[in-house]
Amino acid sequence: MTIELTIPKTGMGIAEGTIQKWLKGEGEVIVKGEVLVEIETAKALEEVEAPISGVLTKIVVAETESADVGAVIALLEMA
Repeated sequence: MTIELTIPKTGMGIAEGTIQKWLKGEGEVIVKGEVLVEIETAKALEEVEAPISGVLTKIVVAETESADVGAVIALLEMA
């Protein structure tokens, strides 16, 4: 089952985020709760955790690129 990882809504008035660093790469095994990516917003640096255990199959938004809140940034495959 494929799961979409999105930029989370972190606060009022936050419309987008910039990917600062991917801590896992495509094809790597992920564990639910581990930090996958650091996203910078206008107010803070947010760490986004894996919602499932499985594999990070595709990074949609690369480091230094921005995307709107709710946009898909990666695809995960449930183990």
